[in-house]
Amino acid sequence: MPSIARLFAVTIDCPDPVRLARFYQGFLGGELRSATPDFVVLTSAVDVRLDFQRVANHRPPQWPDAAAARRLHLDFRVEDLPRAERLLLDLGAVLAAEQPGGQRFRVLIDPAGHPVCLAVASATGVPEAGVS
Repeated sequence: MPSIARLFAVTIDCPDPVRLARFYQGFLGGELRSATPDFVVLTSAVDVRLDFQRVANHRPPQWPDAAAARRLHLDFRVEDLPRAERLLLDLGAVLAAEQPGGQRFRVLIDPAGHPVCLAVASATGVPEAGVS
């Protein structure tokens, strides 16, 4: 099927866009752009940018919470899982109590309460079977 659209950004709701954008910039690099402190864009060499948007009623998702609706979270492939985990912890993330990935991936919680997954290359493959 031909594509008529291309993903250009993922917008993350949060209480403090500047703080959260700086957190992700510390991990991913890139440049912050903003006309106001209520909306910050993190640009980098990749196609998809991260946007951070202030919301007054932000409530961080609980990880894990089988009773709560599943929400979007970010997954990052990393070459060195322990090093990436240490960097995020140093930037202000916390290690999630529940770690279902063993040595394949780690779940951390960003400063606004969103789950962030770090995965080694072997955990990032696309399933063989297609969707019908």
